[in-house]
Amino acid sequence: MEVLSAHADIPEDNQQIQIVTVFDTQSDRYQLLRIGWNGSKHIFNPILHLDIIEDKVWIQQNKTDIEIGEELAFVGIPKSNIVLGLIPPHLRAYNPEYCIV
Repeated sequence: MEVLSAHADIPEDNQQIQIVTVFDTQSDRYQLLRIGWNGSKHIFNPILHLDIIEDKVWIQQNKTDIEIGEELAFVGIPKSNIVLGLIPPHLRAYNPEYCIV
């Protein structure tokens, strides 16, 4: 939550769009969203989604330039407990730093 909250505090160029966090601590789902208006177009984009599944942090979506796995490791989560869920299972072995569930 600390890592996502820090990124939510970074202002958007378009002041009508906010970056917000969604934390579901009961289901262990965490998101960073872009929400607001760009002219007449409504914006609602999940740009980062993490789940905690069986004591592993699963990176399910990352539409940012944030190296979220590196940031999680920096705050103390071992890379062996981080799953790159957005990568197909058969390709995860090519990045052995992370968990290859």
